[in-house]
Amino acid sequence: MQLDIIGASPAWPNPDEAHAGYLVTGHDGRRILLDCGPGVLSRLRGRDLLPVNAIAITHLHLDHWGDLVPWCWLHRGLAEHRGDKPELWLPPGGRAALATYGELFGRAPMFDDAFAASEYSPWGYFETTGVRVQAIPVAHFGAASFGFRVVGDATLGYSGDTAPCEALHDIAREADLFLCESTLAEPSEDANPRGHMTAAEAREAAGSTRLLLTHRPRELGPTDIAPVATGGMRISL
Repeated sequence: MQLDIIGASPAWPNPDEAHAGYLVTGHDGRRILLDCGPGVLSRLRGRDLLPVNAIAITHLHLDHWGDLVPWCWLHRGLAEHRGDKPELWLPPGGRAALATYGELFGRAPMFDDAFAASEYSPWGYFETTGVRVQAIPVAHFGAASFGFRVVGDATLGYSGDTAPCEALHDIAREADLFLCESTLAEPSEDANPRGHMTAAEAREAAGSTRLLLTHRPRELGPTDIAPVATGGMRISL
């Protein structure tokens, strides 16, 4: 299993960096993209990483799904992208939410035209591109938000956006890599209810599992707690 970091920015983009997008490729070459924030699609095209067979969205904050919109226009505008539609795995209520956005953007069925959309269930599993994904609810400002545990030739844990919570231990446990958000310098900088974590809190959630920090503002600089994900990074699991 191979992990490509397409983008790793927090809600505001780091310089020359896309928002959240993490591409998992199995031994058979099929690809699943975990989140699809602004800037991700252009980088996938620039690195010749299309087609993507499936996309899974952790939550419906724009920095994690915004590039689904230009993906619709790619599907509509270029004949070579009108073949098999990527599977699109959304949190509960996601299909109705995207239909509403489609109406606002002028084409209510735009997302259904471009993607084969389904919704996953909290704590449930879905199978796609040769991997089995468990969607685990996490704590993010009280919104419906999920982390993913992706199991194939290796196991990847991905926190999505979250405050510290017990569910993170389930995501990280015995994984080959735990990709965990680390937006904050100090816990006191967060809202109430909380929605993000510090690098130290990510380290505690990871336990003994190998940790890669993400969703981290460039302004915070490097940390000796764990490596920080940046666009263009490729990791073999």
